[in-house]
Amino acid sequence: MAKAKSSGGNFIQKILASILGSDDPEYEKKRRLKAIAKRLSKSHYHFYKPSSGEILPSFPKLLYEIYKAVSPAQVLFQNIKNPNAMKTAVIDHFLSDTQRKIEEELTQEAIAEKSKTMPLRQFSAFVQQRLEAFIDGFTDERTAVIERRYKELQAFKDFCSYDYYFTLKKFNASLTERDFSVPPQFEKTDGKYIVDDIKDFTTLMWNITDNIDWAPMIKMLKDIRGVEPVPIGVWKKITAKMQHIQATGIFDMTVQLITQDPDYTPSVSPISVNIVEPFINKFKIETTAALKKLESAETNSKVNELLVKLFNTTSLSYLKNYTSENGSLLEKKKLAGYLYCDALNYVKGFLIEFVKKDIREYCDLVLVRGAWVSTPVSMPMSNAYNDLLSSSEAITSFDDGLADDGEVGIKIKTLLPRTQHAPDAAAIINRLVGESNAQAKTYIVKATRNLITIGKMIKWLIDDEKKKSPEVITNWKEIERVSDKPPYEIGAAVYQKIYMFALLMQTCMGGAAQ
Repeated sequence: MAKAKSSGGNFIQKILASILGSDDPEYEKKRRLKAIAKRLSKSHYHFYKPSSGEILPSFPKLLYEIYKAVSPAQVLFQNIKNPNAMKTAVIDHFLSDTQRKIEEELTQEAIAEKSKTMPLRQFSAFVQQRLEAFIDGFTDERTAVIERRYKELQAFKDFCSYDYYFTLKKFNASLTERDFSVPPQFEKTDGKYIVDDIKDFTTLMWNITDNIDWAPMIKMLKDIRGVEPVPIGVWKKITAKMQHIQATGIFDMTVQLITQDPDYTPSVSPISVNIVEPFINKFKIETTAALKKLESAETNSKVNELLVKLFNTTSLSYLKNYTSENGSLLEKKKLAGYLYCDALNYVKGFLIEFVKKDIREYCDLVLVRGAWVSTPVSMPMSNAYNDLLSSSEAITSFDDGLADDGEVGIKIKTLLPRTQHAPDAAAIINRLVGESNAQAKTYIVKATRNLITIGKMIKWLIDDEKKKSPEVITNWKEIERVSDKPPYEIGAAVYQKIYMFALLMQTCMGGAAQ
């Protein structure tokens, strides 16, 4: 009697739960899944059998027809090895005639050839003007069209590139890839083995079911590749069917029933594209690099020309440790390198070969033997000369400090093996190298300024020596008697060397050496 009463109570509870709802999560879940199964049974599409949990042959038949239609597109996209190739092709397709002409003008080969027809500074201005015109051609309207077409192309590519063959093999193990000669027979399959495939396919399907006019994209692809991988009429039928399937929610309900998760919703990944801006940046970088290459070649040519005039060679080696080779070793380890090796090397060479010889000879004549109208007048030249002599020793000491057993070099050597696993080691090395670069630049700037000071004084003294009544040094006749050559000849030769050296530093350092 009690059992009957309990049974009756459960029946009443079920009736109440169906009317008022239930606090039992499991009951609510089952109720929702039952409702989903009921809606699914009324659908136009019969892809899944809830009672057995099986995916029916109608689903693989749908995929097979799509696979057959998009197979040429699959092959086309598989043959495009460079993922950026299509981005560039889409952008090129929409360039204006003016932009196409400029693009041809600004290839590395065209830049190298055109640069021979005008001075580099004028040519650099010309290239910059053409580059700006090319970029200005990407109006908001043109950019929007490019981004929209590429987004459509990406959605088309992703949908066509889905691994239909892999999924279909689960329904027919003997299926041959891209053999459409005989329609295959498909068997029903346990939904648990297919649920992830359905999820992936649904995600791709979402991106082609917007209200899109596909004709311009298909035409663009045909113009770019020379073939129409999927006829526009066929593609429109596919997208129309996908839109209808999406609207019914058939795939979502199928996954909900297979996974027993009534709350499942597809993971949709909207396609986000931005191809114009990176293209412009890359174009600017490549164009600038081509100009830099020309500027570097011209700078090297000027440097070599001045080196030959000054040292009769282009190969100088006055530094042992602050060198480009050692700097490159640091840079290979992604550390800061030595920035002013060449310029400091030339400074050291000039101090040894000219300051301690030719300039010393002239300074001994005018500073030691010269009777200056007043001591303060000679002080700028005297101070500059003495600074140059001390600079030579300072640069040697600086260079020695960067040796493996030097004050700074030993620290770098000790820290180098630790840079792989200790970020602070790299930071310390970069600081030490940065300080060394700053010191090197100081030596270069100071030596150059002192040489310019001496050069200006020499020019002044040459003019003074030629006067009937000298105003700076009053005993030029006495100096001439003890000199092998007239002082002004020695001075003119030294001035010429200093002038060429100043040009060398200006070429190596820009305005930083002044």
